[in-house]
Amino acid sequence: MAIGPSPQALVGSLPPSTLPSMWQHLSKYRIILGSQSPRRVELLRGLDLPFEQVLLEGVDESYPATLRPEEIPLYIAQHKAESYRPLLDDQTLLITADTLVFIEDQVLGKPKSEEEARAMLRQLSGRSHSVTTGVTLTTTERMECFSDTATVEFLPLADEEIDYYVRHYHPLDKAGAYGIQEWIGYIGVTSINGSYFNVMGLPVQRLWEEIKKI
Repeated sequence: MAIGPSPQALVGSLPPSTLPSMWQHLSKYRIILGSQSPRRVELLRGLDLPFEQVLLEGVDESYPATLRPEEIPLYIAQHKAESYRPLLDDQTLLITADTLVFIEDQVLGKPKSEEEARAMLRQLSGRSHSVTTGVTLTTTERMECFSDTATVEFLPLADEEIDYYVRHYHPLDKAGAYGIQEWIGYIGVTSINGSYFNVMGLPVQRLWEEIKKI
């Protein structure tokens, strides 16, 4: 097990003692982000909540073949949460998430090679696709779950544009082989129907609404 920042090394902007009154119901919780994604760290930090990033190696991200595509990210997020359960106590709030790209009924996860990344981007070129993120909020008493979906449309991408992006941005850690916040999003994305932050990996507006209910 690899663990990220210690309990003293909070990633969020505000220490628990200075939380505004609207967040005081969270003051009893040690908030953990169970994710290796630097994008999720960046996005959660934007909510100004103190949290720790805790990493577990070897978390199983497989899923049953019987699931509908839109059900897969939430299934994986729940499975991740179960892997972290031994770390929870009654003062822990755990956030886990998983993001996948879908084009028609095909699931595009993280590419295993640069060639596979290029192939994925050729599939997305000139077409629209869906990006779904499943999120869980877990305490020792309950697990709250939700999914968020956005539709993204790409211009037709030239092979040299795809090759440039893959060689310079190395998108092997990204579902669908792209980061919308990177060069390929700047030059290729023509429209988004839904949350931009969901496409990055964490639908923070919806997450904020759900956190307020804890």
